[in-house]
Amino acid sequence: MDDKRYIDLIKSTNIADYSDIKGIIIIKPYGYSIWNNIKIIFDKILIKNKYNNLYFPLLISKKLFQLEYKTLNIIPKECAIVTHSRFKINNNKLIVDKKSKLNEELIIRPTSETVIWSTLKRWIQSYRDLPKLINQWCNVIRLEMRNKFFIRNSEFLWQEGHSIHSSKKEALLEIKKVKKMYKKILKNYLCIPFITGYKTFKETFLGAKFTYSFETITKEKGKSIQLATIHYLSNNFSKVYNVKYTNIMGKRVCTWGTSWGISTRLIGAIIMIHNDKKGLILPPKIAPIQIIILPLIDNYKIKRIIIYLKDILKKSNITFEIDDNFNITPGKKFYKYDNMGIPIKLIIGINEIRNNTVELIRRDTFQKYYLYINNNIYIKILKILNSIQKRIYIFAKKRMRTKTYFVKSFKSFIKKINRNCGFYATYWYSNSKNELTIQKLTQYTIRCIIKKSNKKHKCFFSNKYTNTKIILGKSY
Repeated sequence: MDDKRYIDLIKSTNIADYSDIKGIIIIKPYGYSIWNNIKIIFDKILIKNKYNNLYFPLLISKKLFQLEYKTLNIIPKECAIVTHSRFKINNNKLIVDKKSKLNEELIIRPTSETVIWSTLKRWIQSYRDLPKLINQWCNVIRLEMRNKFFIRNSEFLWQEGHSIHSSKKEALLEIKKVKKMYKKILKNYLCIPFITGYKTFKETFLGAKFTYSFETITKEKGKSIQLATIHYLSNNFSKVYNVKYTNIMGKRVCTWGTSWGISTRLIGAIIMIHNDKKGLILPPKIAPIQIIILPLIDNYKIKRIIIYLKDILKKSNITFEIDDNFNITPGKKFYKYDNMGIPIKLIIGINEIRNNTVELIRRDTFQKYYLYINNNIYIKILKILNSIQKRIYIFAKKRMRTKTYFVKSFKSFIKKINRNCGFYATYWYSNSKNELTIQKLTQYTIRCIIKKSNKKHKCFFSNKYTNTKIILGKSY
C-alpha cells in the first residue's frame, strides 16, 4: 500500500484527519471506535491478570529527569517542554510573556517511568505491598521528525503497563505473562501475525536491561512495524528513586520492575495488513460495526423483517447499523461499506421477502449466502463472523511468510532487498558499529534477535562466527 492510498483510505473511511500541527492527528469517531474496542478487550485481559487502572500526571518535573541522567545517563529526546504560563499582546499579536517563565521547566510525558517510579517510594514499604500491578491508558508526546498517520505521530494514545516485584525471578515471570497477553490480543483479535525477539543493545529502552518486541510487516510494501514492546527494568529505576521494601527478614532491599505498551499504531498496522482494492477489511472482533443491514426498498414487510433481525442481533451481542436512506443508490452504499471494512452486509429486497430470506455478503471473500429468517439465523451469522476472523489471520500469516527470507552474506542481502522488501533472517556478530553501518548502507535495521543457536555460524556482515540469529527489516 503506497502512502497516497494509505492516507486516502484513512480519510475516506473517516478514521482520522490532520490537525493544525504537523505530526498530531485527529482520530475521528470510526477510528476511535476501533481503538476503543481494542482498549475494552485488552482491559478485560489486564483485569483478569490482576492489573489496576490508574492515571498519572501529564506534566513531569525536570528535576526527575535530571536525577535519571545522573544515575542512568538517560537523556530525554523528542520531548515537548513547557517553559512559560501565559501570553501577552504586543502590536495586536500574541507573544509569550517572558515574565511568566516557570521556575522549573515541565516535560510533557514521553513515557511514564519517571513519574511512576518517583511516586512508588511512597506506596511501597513492605513485602506485603508487592507485587504492584498497574496500568494506564493515556496520551504521550514525542516530537517525531518523520510523521505518518498512526505509525509515527508526535502525539498518540497508548496503554502502558508497569509491574513492581520483590525479586528478579518474579519480574521475569511477569514478562512471560505479558508476552502471552500481547500474543492473545494481536493474534486472536487483531489477526496480525508477528515475530518476537530481543532488541539489540542500541535499540534497548534507556534504563532497561533488555527490551522484547513484537514485529510485523505490511501487506504490499513488506515494511516492518513494531507492534508492542516489553522492557525489563531490573532494579535500575528502583535505585534511582530509592524504591525499597522491608522483606520478611526485616531487611530493606530494592524492588524490580517491568514496563510495556501498545499504542494507536495498531490502527495503522490493521489498515496496512488487512486491505484489498476495495478498501479496508476489519477483523470482526474489533470492528465497530460487524453488520450493515441494507433494505433495498421502503416496504412495510422489510421494516418488519428489520425489527425482527434487530432483536435477534442485539440478544447475540452482534453490533450492527441500518442504512435505510433510499436517496442513495445501493451501489454507492456497497462501495462505502466495503471501503469501511464492515465484515458482513445483510441485504433485503423483493426476492428476499418472497423467499423469507436475507442475502449475506462477507467482506473478505464477497461470498454470498441466503439465510432463512428464523430464530437460528444468529448462529449462522456468528459462524460466518468467526470464519472471517480466522481467514483474515491465516492469509496475513501466509503473506508474512512469503515475505520472510534467509540470507547468508551481505552481498546476497543487498541483491535481495533491491528486489524484495520484507523480513530477512540471518546470523550476526553483535557489534553496535556494524549495526549502524548496515543501517546506513541499506536503510534496514535489526528488528530483533530471535534466538541463539547451539551451532556457530558466520556473521553475514563481518564473517566472524556467532550463534546470534536476527531479523532485519525496513521500517517507516
